[in-house]
Amino acid sequence: MSKILIRGAKVLGGEPQDVLIDGETIAEVGTGLSAEGAEVVEADGKVLLPGLVDLHTHLREPGREDSETVLTGTRAAASGGYTAVFAMANTFPVADTAGVVEQVWRLGREHGYCDVRPIGAVTVGLEGKKLAELGAMHESAAGVTVFSDDGKCVDDAVIMRRALEYVKAFDGVVAQHAQEPRLTEGAQMNEGVVSAELGLGGWPAVAEESIIARDVLLAEHVGSRVHICHLSTAGSVEIVRWAKSRGIRVTAEVTPHHLLLTDELVRTYNPVYKVNPPLRTERDVMALREALADGTIDIVATDHAPHPHEDKDCEWAAAAMGMVGLETALSVVQETMVDTGLLDWAGVADRMSVKPARIGQATGHGRPVSAGEPANLTLVDTAYRGPVDPAGFASRSRNTPYEGRELPGRVTHTWLRGKATLVDGKLT
Repeated sequence: MSKILIRGAKVLGGEPQDVLIDGETIAEVGTGLSAEGAEVVEADGKVLLPGLVDLHTHLREPGREDSETVLTGTRAAASGGYTAVFAMANTFPVADTAGVVEQVWRLGREHGYCDVRPIGAVTVGLEGKKLAELGAMHESAAGVTVFSDDGKCVDDAVIMRRALEYVKAFDGVVAQHAQEPRLTEGAQMNEGVVSAELGLGGWPAVAEESIIARDVLLAEHVGSRVHICHLSTAGSVEIVRWAKSRGIRVTAEVTPHHLLLTDELVRTYNPVYKVNPPLRTERDVMALREALADGTIDIVATDHAPHPHEDKDCEWAAAAMGMVGLETALSVVQETMVDTGLLDWAGVADRMSVKPARIGQATGHGRPVSAGEPANLTLVDTAYRGPVDPAGFASRSRNTPYEGRELPGRVTHTWLRGKATLVDGKLT
């Protein structure tokens, strides 16, 4: 592989430096670097980050290729600056066996736009009744370390305890979709003032918070790791903060849309704003931002949930829940966290690369931008600001809540082990 010289990049937002890539690794970081025959990328003060890692992506393959495929999803990931994604298990068939997770893993290797780490289901068929083949999935070629029934909650406390005990043997983690099902029957949006005024079924915060409280106590009892998916309420933040103060091995994620959007948008009845968990209040949004800044919430994860046009272009009650997010995540984080002064770019690298790689044990990702490290990198034009145009998305689906909205920042280049997957904003 040829050499690449990135000239004048602000590494983690610091002073401009040059970064020399030689083959799959970073050869040198410094000023005034040169390399004979190297391809030169003029960074012009753009911010250079380690390649982003998404711990919560829906690639839909196998079974729902009308929404997304591993190819289109990983192209979207590369466009958003990601070099690794963790693919959720709610496919058709469900990723609850070694055979299915290996299929997803191999598709990721074949397409090459980013590394794909399959997430295994906790229970057979996501039905919450019987543990799936956790050990077999871990021992498979896919090397599964994260297990989740995302889309459904593991609401049976005994099943959850057994899963936590099982994954402890190989330091795996159970990622919980915290939603008490009986408290959310018929729910359409956040329970509060807006739901009362619109007459839509309310989704109470306690439905999320009660499951998180139970699971952190189970994790403490077992001595295992639990991860909270798409945390969305101020109350959930306080529970996680309390759990961490006790030394419980809990981590948590927040989505970009829960950092920016509120339930007031549901007044439009536009199903693009229908998501699980639902958009919450301004108070919740502010609590989530503060928790991400102070480390109570460990990471940002997209919960990229593509849906075909017909599943969103319908009345609110019939619409599917979910939003695409891979191609806009970094821009939303810049607007909500960096431009507000809550995080610097080193903090963004920590929340969107270092920690998600650590939680999911994604070797080679989330590493420092320094000599000898894998050349998994993303270059961001932070000065850019422009409207979101889903027509230009690499994802197969277009269900973004940001269409026409101006957002800051644009990923211009992504490198996966020294190979460019995105150059000047265009996929290679």
